[in-house]
Amino acid sequence: MSGEFRRARRREVDGTVPVVDAMLGTRVGRLGNVSETGLLLIGSTPLADDALYQLAFELVGPDGAPFEVEAGTHLLWTSDAQAPGQTWAGLRFITVPQAQMRLLRAWLDAPGARYR
Repeated sequence: MSGEFRRARRREVDGTVPVVDAMLGTRVGRLGNVSETGLLLIGSTPLADDALYQLAFELVGPDGAPFEVEAGTHLLWTSDAQAPGQTWAGLRFITVPQAQMRLLRAWLDAPGARYR
């Protein structure tokens, strides 16, 4: 039997959600999908292999109010995307403030979400 196994379901992101390197204040790409344990970044800036990043992005909660997630992340892998100059990057969360994680979980569990 083939197929991939992931522990956490990944919610697809509606629209374009910019991702910023919180330490430098520069945009590094956009969200592809998000789980409780990490994210898929569609990168527009090269990232260093096996590096740590402090990334920030904004989502809209089930109540319609926007909220920010600023997470310490670890770059696990990168792959060239089909578009020139873009990469896909898988990052796992190392630290997410507890209040932001509660909001993220509510977003992940919201009705109408699409998952991968």
